Amino acid sequence: MNAGEQARPGVMLAVATIGFALTFWAWALLSPLGATLRDQLQLSSFEQSLLVAVPVVVGSLGRIPVGALTDRLGARRMFPAVALLTVLPVVYLGHFADSLAAYLVGGFFLGLGGTTFAIGVPFVNAWFPPARRGLALGIFGAGMGGTAISAFTTVQLTTAVRPSFPFDLVAVVLVGYSAIAWLLLRDRPDRPIATGSMVDRLRTTLRLAATWQLSFLYAVAFGGFVAFSVYLPTYLVSAYQLDRADAALRTAGFVVLAVATRPVGGWLSDHFDPVRVLVTAFGVTALLALVAGLELPLVPGATAAFLGMAAALGAGTGAVFALVTRMVPAERVGSVTGVVGAAGGLGGFFPPLVMGLVVGTTGSYLIGFLLLAVTAVVAGAATATAVRRSAAASAA
Repeated sequence: MNAGEQARPGVMLAVATIGFALTFWAWALLSPLGATLRDQLQLSSFEQSLLVAVPVVVGSLGRIPVGALTDRLGARRMFPAVALLTVLPVVYLGHFADSLAAYLVGGFFLGLGGTTFAIGVPFVNAWFPPARRGLALGIFGAGMGGTAISAFTTVQLTTAVRPSFPFDLVAVVLVGYSAIAWLLLRDRPDRPIATGSMVDRLRTTLRLAATWQLSFLYAVAFGGFVAFSVYLPTYLVSAYQLDRADAALRTAGFVVLAVATRPVGGWLSDHFDPVRVLVTAFGVTALLALVAGLELPLVPGATAAFLGMAAALGAGTGAVFALVTRMVPAERVGSVTGVVGAAGGLGGFFPPLVMGLVVGTTGSYLIGFLLLAVTAVVAGAATATAVRRSAAASAA
């Protein structure tokens, strides 16, 4: 194998990770504007939560067909196509949306940007050997940091330039990326190509016990990350009376830490048992959720709790997909990733809605944090028992 061939997996990983980050940047454009749109459109707490959550649920469910299509068509076709199609709702939201209904429609189609995770995982999985897949998939998963780009820049650019500027910028970047991806991305020539209809492959995927087990774990780990990245700005403004720009920056810090620890979770899973990594991550999340529910002073108590949860959830997401590559046949990684990724996004859809309802009813966030702690404990217990047995059977 010559040097160029040896370098190719790294190039493929880099291009896929950049694409994942850029489409996630687009996917997350609405959440930093939640408080602004609440005032502008005179929304209730529930309507605001619904507005920022719609792209999450659509992007999540969309991963199921996109993952199945990737198993058949490959990432070289899918990445540029999805990037280009995402430009349409981005432009619409930046220039034409002016009511709750219009933003919900735009947010629905913006969800397409959240489907690229199901393109990248089978693509990266095919390019790397089993001993390096945990780290490689963790690095790719760090592309979820696109939500941090949105958190850092959307409010600031809206204020400093014009309300449509963040949307215009993202649209231009996505068009440029789609051209680069078409030129540089190459599917591995010997990758397994799924056969049969999409319906038949989905039916087979749903019969796998690993699909359901990993979906639940990812719903808690990645869903927790998405829920915080979507709802934390609103929480910080409401509970700690921060201004919107400050809340957005602090949320970006949460996202950056979670992104940084995702490759760490993958690396730990390559060198240790991913089940142990997950059990530890869920245990830490449960403990710190209880601490956050006490509404301690922002510095250092609440800040430490949220950053600790970010690190734990990030490592947990990396460990889940290290398990995917061990428990799932190579030709079904895309289809299973689509379902697991959908579960992760749905895991992020419901907590903001629940929190909005809880706060509107009780005026307190405590119940929401207690529910998170209980869910993390259940996920940790399931990992230590049923998932451990399934992983051992797959390795046998």
